Amino acid sequence: MSALVVAFCLLLMVAASDVTGAAEGLDLQREADRVAALPGQPPVDFRHYAGYVKVNDHKALFYWFFEADQRPREKPLVLWLNGGPGCSSIAYGAAQELGPFLVKSNAPNLTLNPYSWNKVANLLFLEAPIGVGFSYTNRSKDLEELGDGITAQDSHIFLLNWFKRFPDFKNHEFYIAGESYAGHYVPQLAELIYEGNKKAGNDSYIKLRGFMIGNAVLNDATDQLGMVEYAWSHAIISDKLYSTLRKECNSFKEEGEGGRPTKACSPAVKAFLQAYNDIDIYSIYSPICLSSLSKSSPSSKLVTAPHFFSQHETWHEMRKVPTGGYDPCTEDYVEKYFNREDVQRALHANVTHIYYPYSTCSEVIHSWNDSPSTVLPILMKLMKAGMRIWVYSGDTDGRVPVTSTRYSINEMRLRAKEERKSWGGWRAWYHKEQVAGWVVEYEEGLTLATVRGAGHQVPVFGPDRALSLVSHFLGGQSLPSSRFP
Repeated sequence: MSALVVAFCLLLMVAASDVTGAAEGLDLQREADRVAALPGQPPVDFRHYAGYVKVNDHKALFYWFFEADQRPREKPLVLWLNGGPGCSSIAYGAAQELGPFLVKSNAPNLTLNPYSWNKVANLLFLEAPIGVGFSYTNRSKDLEELGDGITAQDSHIFLLNWFKRFPDFKNHEFYIAGESYAGHYVPQLAELIYEGNKKAGNDSYIKLRGFMIGNAVLNDATDQLGMVEYAWSHAIISDKLYSTLRKECNSFKEEGEGGRPTKACSPAVKAFLQAYNDIDIYSIYSPICLSSLSKSSPSSKLVTAPHFFSQHETWHEMRKVPTGGYDPCTEDYVEKYFNREDVQRALHANVTHIYYPYSTCSEVIHSWNDSPSTVLPILMKLMKAGMRIWVYSGDTDGRVPVTSTRYSINEMRLRAKEERKSWGGWRAWYHKEQVAGWVVEYEEGLTLATVRGAGHQVPVFGPDRALSLVSHFLGGQSLPSSRFP
């Protein structure tokens, strides 16, 4: 055998060794991320993992991943994102809404969620962008450059690197879901994946099939108009205030009404925001957490205001009122739980000893540099690309109310299916022989559904209906149209 052939064979052996070594390294990292047990965790048969995935040399995003409760190799993969901007998908989505383990009280024990979405999917929660939850950067200036664009880019890189660590999930159908300001995050990330897939090789192709967003910020003008309409129709503001807002504030006028805001607009907006001071705008019929009202620095809320509202200081005061739910003090319990050192060790979190405490919404993100006024063009683009898109709305939310969502969807001028069978294709859908909400399906591929009696965080207020919703979404099935199957 010639020296050249020997050298070539040696090179092949080294290359194969490098590949094997890299794979073994990823397997070791994955096993290192496996969570043996959390403090207070009930026993379960499924596996879950938590840890960091690097985006670059100075950024790392934190994730928590749950395999499906049964037959994980046969189930799709769902990424869940909360909004804010700046609120944690783990503190909200995983620990309060749709994860397997819920923090329900000050007691050390976690509660097993019978309506966890890992009943129907492998479930991945991501804290993004950096500065949210346990996700961090080693360069403080990164926190000053945040916005929609960077959040989408970093989340995309995270996914590509996460699939390298979990390659056996790479061929699963992939979906994204989220709520609130994730009405921006989810479509923007989906668009990046869609464009990236056009030039992707097998190592970077993601099998994205669609997304689902709830009580979602979609289109500033109609979001704002819907807020005012909702507050008036639910007797939260007076006829006089409603009339003044519609007359004096151009942002609350329907298309074609024209005009500029007058001097009377600003005090009217302030009065509108103050009308929600004593109730929870995110669930107007729920109690608020009285113990948190005395705190000097209560936790911030789930969603930013559209540009017009964000100019008013009253909004920033109002968004510090804790959220409602079956127990309106759940946010307090969650913050206490994830600030425990034993919990952080079990989750492989806070390994760099971040200088600020864990919070449900970031205390270190103070500016947001890009937030387009609408994401409707992205929805239209991805519908045309054949993606399955569902928008749902808990109908007791005053912040991104069902009126806002309907106005926003109507901006796209979609064609309802079964137009002749009902008025505009609008019909009830059912769960456990009761009306769970209302739904309309559109020819272009979008489904709009409401969830009756649910607030901003639909899985908190209607966990069984939320599970039914996502089950039908993942299965590509219409929501039940009959009380008795």
